[in-house]
Amino acid sequence: MLLQRLLVSLVMLPVSLIVVLYGGWLYAVVLAVFFAIAASEYTTLMKAGGHRPAGFIVISAVLLFILARQWDENSWWLLPLAIMVTMIYHVWAYDRGRDEAGTDFITSIAGIFYIAVLASYYIVLRALPNGMWWVLLTLPAIMFADSGAYLIGSRFGRHKLTRRVSPKKSWEGYIGGILSSAIGTPLLALVYYQFGMDAQITWWHAALLGLVLGVLTLFGDLGVSMLKRQVGVKDTGNVLPGHGGIFDRTDSWLWGAPLAYFLIIWFFQ
Repeated sequence: MLLQRLLVSLVMLPVSLIVVLYGGWLYAVVLAVFFAIAASEYTTLMKAGGHRPAGFIVISAVLLFILARQWDENSWWLLPLAIMVTMIYHVWAYDRGRDEAGTDFITSIAGIFYIAVLASYYIVLRALPNGMWWVLLTLPAIMFADSGAYLIGSRFGRHKLTRRVSPKKSWEGYIGGILSSAIGTPLLALVYYQFGMDAQITWWHAALLGLVLGVLTLFGDLGVSMLKRQVGVKDTGNVLPGHGGIFDRTDSWLWGAPLAYFLIIWFFQ
């Protein structure tokens, strides 16, 4: 399992680096497709629990909203449009005999908002001054936390972090992940300085970013674990060996971008 995770990460790392460095529409399209796949896995997950979200609408809304924010950061008009289209679909489904269409509507809207809105912050994060460097600190910070928690938790974990949601996670692993991110992110920033990262991004900015993401992004992971346990599914997909599906892999990423964005604009600028 660990070897598979490492191999997938080694493949994804250079691809992600190229896409982030290039930016622009390439970055937006890759993000949109990536999270559209996550949305597809989300709808499949909900169907395993007996719900019938409007898969095509959810996937299309995620894809279009991320691309729209690349075109115009204030493209929030797509969300009320998506809500109304989704309601029309589920009203039609109820009239055709689907008695749980109201609950299906809620699962559709949840997928649109949770994935589309949170993922779109990778667009606005990249558009910030020095946005390329912020993205190149945010994603590794999440990876440091995830890898640190996994390695330290599997070796030293004794006390369960949660009883039901993810019993294998431990407090030792959680603290190890926080420390890994809080220490690894500023060290990575020191490396970036050699490649021209703006000096306005200080080491303590990177350390605080790593600390905040290390503390909070775990709850994105736990949230998806909760959904999987409720419907009795181990992984949301099998696209990424050792990681599961795209939705599994992006559970923490979805939290990372908005947390980083607001931390930066509220405290670092």
